[in-house]
Amino acid sequence: MKRIIVFGYSIMSLEAMSRLPKDECDILFIAANETEASSVSEKGFKTRILDFRNDDDLISIGIGTTADIIFCFYPKDSDNVFLTISARSLDKSLTIIAIVDHSESEKKLLAAGANKIIDPYEICGRKVHEMLTKPDISNILDHTVFGQHDLNMAQIEIPIDSYLEGRTVSQLNLRNEKYNLILIGVVDRELDDQLHFTNGETDHVLNAGDVLVVMGPNRGCRLFRNEVEYQWN
Repeated sequence: MKRIIVFGYSIMSLEAMSRLPKDECDILFIAANETEASSVSEKGFKTRILDFRNDDDLISIGIGTTADIIFCFYPKDSDNVFLTISARSLDKSLTIIAIVDHSESEKKLLAAGANKIIDPYEICGRKVHEMLTKPDISNILDHTVFGQHDLNMAQIEIPIDSYLEGRTVSQLNLRNEKYNLILIGVVDRELDDQLHFTNGETDHVLNAGDVLVVMGPNRGCRLFRNEVEYQWN
């Protein structure tokens, strides 16, 4: 079971915690005060109140020992940078995921040791671009995001000798009755570990090791994962 620690009270942090599978993750929320702790606790999550600027406090919750992943969701980029530096100094192998409010802070967070950066403005901008350039996306969203209660997001790695090797993103047919999925982006292992959004600017050629990030009904995610992992040439 993954031990995940979430810092920063916000709509995004609450949404992220609600999406994490509780049977696979041990989630701890770090609150700044009693009000935040009480609000999160009422939603069924474990909470602690501590000062993220204090290394002893970070060590007390398992950073450097039992923690696997931390989310840095503070509204101020400076707080997320400080937390990232402190956490990375305590644990070189810890996975650190941080949100940015200003795009220029992304380089600072990466330099501080963050593994993944979430830029909500970039995500929204790219999805708006997709909606404008691909009008049919509105219908897909109606049938997935707004029409399904079992909406899920899945990361599916392409194995060696998969039938997808050598195909392009444009050749994937996920928006159908069989899957009803939206392809959010691709992680190209040959380039980096960043998510490259599928916004129509480039037609990515898929290789073994690439990771497809898809969104849609749980059944479609599970079916597509099974076919990618077990259907060979």
